[in-house]
Amino acid sequence: MKALVVYDSAYGNTEQIAMAIGGAAGDDVRVARADQVDVNELKDYELLIVGSPTQGGRPTPLVKGFLGRIPNGSLDNLSVASFDTRIDSAAQGFMLRTFMGFLGYAAGRIARQLEAKGGRLLIPPQGFVVEGKEGPLSAGEPERAAGWGRTIAQGFAAKR
Repeated sequence: MKALVVYDSAYGNTEQIAMAIGGAAGDDVRVARADQVDVNELKDYELLIVGSPTQGGRPTPLVKGFLGRIPNGSLDNLSVASFDTRIDSAAQGFMLRTFMGFLGYAAGRIARQLEAKGGRLLIPPQGFVVEGKEGPLSAGEPERAAGWGRTIAQGFAAKR
């Protein structure tokens, strides 16, 4: 499986998650920031995983720009997955928790955009928790990300 993990990271937390996913997903996996990927090279991959910090319920402008540059239909027959980093809504007060529930998270929006471009969602979008706006990652999240990466690889192998 030739895979690409594309991400943006504001404080380094999402980068850590992307590296953990990429490291666990297999031997032929490239991990790169969204501004280091030419969308024309996506045809060279069998699996695309995209992740971003959640900012106001959405991915960062860098990830939005990357997704916007992908031509419609160019992800046909490509397996896709998405993830984000987010603060734990359950640990927030009622008002912030309600607001976060209304806005949602970046991973779902990324998944919908990838599917709109023709991608086939391999696994439901996943969120990884950070402690506060700047992090660090919550305990165990890099290991959970690695497990998610292995699950993606196994799911891809099973669908072949």
